[in-house]
This record gives sequence, structure tokens and C-alpha cells, in this order.
Amino acid sequence: MIYGTDYHLHTRYSDGKREPEAYIEAAIKLGLKEIGFSDHLNPSGGDTLWCMDHKKLPDYAEHILRLKKEHSEIAVRLGLEIDYLPGKEKETEYIINSLPFDYIIGSVHYLGAETVDLGPEFYIGKDIDLIYENYFNLVCEAASTGFFDIMGHPDLVRIHRFSPDAEITHLYSMMASAFEIHDVAFELNTNGRNKPLHDFYPDRKYLNIFAEHGVPVCVNSDAHFPERTGQYFKEAYELLKRAGYREMAVFDRRERYMIPF
Repeated sequence: MIYGTDYHLHTRYSDGKREPEAYIEAAIKLGLKEIGFSDHLNPSGGDTLWCMDHKKLPDYAEHILRLKKEHSEIAVRLGLEIDYLPGKEKETEYIINSLPFDYIIGSVHYLGAETVDLGPEFYIGKDIDLIYENYFNLVCEAASTGFFDIMGHPDLVRIHRFSPDAEITHLYSMMASAFEIHDVAFELNTNGRNKPLHDFYPDRKYLNIFAEHGVPVCVNSDAHFPERTGQYFKEAYELLKRAGYREMAVFDRRERYMIPF
């Protein structure tokens, strides 16, 4: 039986729809062994419509740490999803060191002043090849900081189905190499199935490249509703097995361990 974990969950502390307790209940019903909360946080303090207000961070941590103590039937982990913003390294480091996190997810939503995921308008009339190149470079730069334990939805730029004309295998090879060099895991994020993309992140065609580089992986739902906890995990694990994976990454107090599946 697979040792199931879901480390990418959003609650009402950011843009999720329910309290953490509802996700724990869903995870227990699914038979997951670990559940981790990683509400959105922008290190600059912006985007409070979908990111946590920094003032809520102590309450968020206290809430999750209390749930850790209350649940013996499932391991509860305290995480955070932090936007990588060049120039905000000091703020990011301060946040990460301020609380006893089990893991930190690093994500790239922004290219310059605009997000790549909120709407297709970002892509219209632009050089898609250049957008992909810039996005992948920024994800690799984020991995190089050492701030993050898991790189979240590493090719989120695919979300609205704008595809480059150029062949892009080299971008995935570059990303996998960067993750290997900087010893950071990535997630197979199943929430892309609920987006215009209708598929996982990263692209299933390139999972073998990450496996060949020995990059650790975990499967995450990126759920914003309890009902999506653990969503599409069976398919995700089968994809990883076919790509060559035989173990998954789990986290505790910023330490990574590998569990066979």
C-alpha cells in the first residue's frame, strides 16, 4: 500500500475555502499517512486576496501546530507556499526562519509584475517561446536559493494551454539538472487537471528526465477545497512508476526522508 501524503493544501488562511480540520477529515477518509498545509504567502506582503496577510502567520502556525498534537492517526505537517520574488530574498529568509516549518514550497507565479496563472490575457500577443524560457529560468533561480524544500507546479506556465513553437525538452533537462544540483524536490501537482490545462504539472512527457536526474518527488493536490484532497493520486503514482520512480519524499522539520512506494 502506498504511503500517501499530500503537502500542498490551502485553507481559509489564504485562498482555500475551509478550515484545516476539514482537510484532515478528508485525508483520514482517504487513508493518507501525512497531510501538510501550505497556504500562500507573498514575501512582499501583497496579493492578500489570495495570499495570507503576514499578520495571520502566527495564528496559522499555532493552529496547525495544535492540530499536530491533537491527531495521532495522521501526521500533520506545517508548511508554507512562498512566491519566489527576485529581490525579496531577505524577507523570504526571515519568514522561513521565523517558525518551525516542516517544509517550504517555492513557487513561481510572477514574471515581472504579472502572474502567469490568473488569466490567458498574460499570453496574448506575446512571444510564447520567450515566456517559457524566462519562466523556466526563474524556477531554476528559485531552486538555487536553497530556501525551498519542494518546487511547486514547476511548469505552471502551461496552465492556459499556450504552447511554444520551439522544442522544449532542453528546458525540462535544465530544470531537472538545477533541482539535482541544489538538492530540491519537486511535486507532481494534480490540480492542473482542474485548470484549463486539464493535466498535471510538470508535463507527464518529461517525468522520466527528473527520474534520470534522481530528483526527489512527492504527489500533491494543491487543493483549495477539502473534496480535492488526494485528487487523482492513483494516476499520479502510476505515472511516476512508469517514469522510473520507486520512492517518494516526505518531510519533517525541514529534513527530507525517502519512502518506497
